[in-house]
Amino acid sequence: MKRAEQIKELIEKLKREGNFHEQIHVENDSIGHSYNSIFSRFLDQDVDNIRIEDPYIRTHHQCQNLVRFSELVVKKCTQVRFIELITVNSGAEQAKWLNEVQNSLLQRKVNLKITYSDTLHDRQITLSTGWIIKIGRGLDYFKAPQTKFSLGTFDLDLRPCHETTVDIFHSNTVRNK
Repeated sequence: MKRAEQIKELIEKLKREGNFHEQIHVENDSIGHSYNSIFSRFLDQDVDNIRIEDPYIRTHHQCQNLVRFSELVVKKCTQVRFIELITVNSGAEQAKWLNEVQNSLLQRKVNLKITYSDTLHDRQITLSTGWIIKIGRGLDYFKAPQTKFSLGTFDLDLRPCHETTVDIFHSNTVRNK
């Protein structure tokens, strides 16, 4: 059996037992940690709904991060039809931006439900397949580009990051159908 097949078999066994846990430490100013790099191996045709809990989807760039993540989801999860965002209410501008994201996703037949919580603190993304990804900083772990023409402005693999920890685990009890 090839090593890749052995690893895949081990991961499947750990998932079944509910014992899978992976931790990624993103160092300050490190690169190579785009949403694609972190999430894509968990995003596939089996994912039909996603729950995003992130109190910091409030400002312009944070809403843009939600768009970037949603773009990846739409490309990778061909069966996704529902995304739930739970965040803190931050006023009219935020509502306008999130409404635009909602309308854009609807054009792709993906329903975005937005729920506001004044008490939300933790950040995590839960996939209907049982994967749970907790990111200390939520979706907002990228530093601002130095200029509008800096490498990393558009390709997040080239964008320096803030230090954070990503915990990935699987729970057979999560199925959000």
